[in-house]
Amino acid sequence: MSAKGSCSNKSTAAPASATSAVLVRSEGVSEGTKQIRGYDFEDGVDYNKLLGSYMTTGFQATNFGQAVEIVNKMRQWRLSDERVAEDENSEERDPEYRSSVKCKIFLGYTSNLVSSGIRETIKYLAKNRMIDVLVSTAGGIEEDFIRCIAPTYLGDFNLQGHTLRSKGLNRIGNIIVPNDNYCKFEDWIIPIFDQALKEQQEEGVVWTPSKLIHRLGKEINHPDSIYYWAYKHNIPVYCPALTDGSLGDMLYFHSYRSPGLVLDVIQDIRAINNEAVFAKKTGMIILGGGLIKHHICNANLMRNGADFAVFVNTAQEFDGSDAGARPDEAVSWGKIKADADTVKVYADASLVFPLLVAQTFAKSS
Repeated sequence: MSAKGSCSNKSTAAPASATSAVLVRSEGVSEGTKQIRGYDFEDGVDYNKLLGSYMTTGFQATNFGQAVEIVNKMRQWRLSDERVAEDENSEERDPEYRSSVKCKIFLGYTSNLVSSGIRETIKYLAKNRMIDVLVSTAGGIEEDFIRCIAPTYLGDFNLQGHTLRSKGLNRIGNIIVPNDNYCKFEDWIIPIFDQALKEQQEEGVVWTPSKLIHRLGKEINHPDSIYYWAYKHNIPVYCPALTDGSLGDMLYFHSYRSPGLVLDVIQDIRAINNEAVFAKKTGMIILGGGLIKHHICNANLMRNGADFAVFVNTAQEFDGSDAGARPDEAVSWGKIKADADTVKVYADASLVFPLLVAQTFAKSS
């Protein structure tokens, strides 16, 4: 049989099962749905337009764009945007008063960010009174003061631990902190602990972690310090694990040298919870996870949830960690309101946070 004859019996139509599977008809997309479009560099380099294009870029760029929108909503909200409730008193009904009441913004961040250049971004926010409550870990407190006393250096992720240890150099990712910095920190802070103990014994001062941080901010008296500006503007700083770091080491040494200094954590949990309870509107910006994330979220549980939330971290939820949890998990606990504006940006905060501030807080400064 010829080759021509062998082909003559084959159908020219594709199998119906294949075409029906591949060529499924689409339903219409909702009117107003954004189309995917990135930045066109033919228009030159305009960083404002570039970052603005993230909203329609897709993936985490779009999450970043949503974060910008939510932070701007936090900043723009006023009580005057809401209807007057029946149970509000005469002051709360006054239009001038209502236009002055803003959303209370909680900013939380892990210690590594204060060791990094993100410290300067946080300091900018504190200096310009753009946030209302700060929450960090012990390292996030002490590293700010240490960097006022001695510098931190850029290193490399691949530097060998045993070599660094023999040289008295500590590594935080690709950042190097000489151990001498902590010795200088001890020389600075121990006399402050001595004075705090004296005031406790002679004047009956009840010290809390936040009150001690406030005093340290006063004593450092340095314009590069986050907590100097928090002290100047009376921005509360909460650190429920103040002993979990070099500050804890110094308190440990001080307890042998001059026993008796006491920090009352119960006063602080009451204080941060009340920051949320008595706020008309709350927003959370949380960089990283763990203690700082849960501490802010749990305070907002006391008011049946925050109204706005922006999470920035790299953690995943498959292991059930609080760090990895998306905002919707916090809704189930009552830590974020069911109708809140929320987003999680899966990214390194050292990349994202300065850009977020550039598109929000810094634009109206």
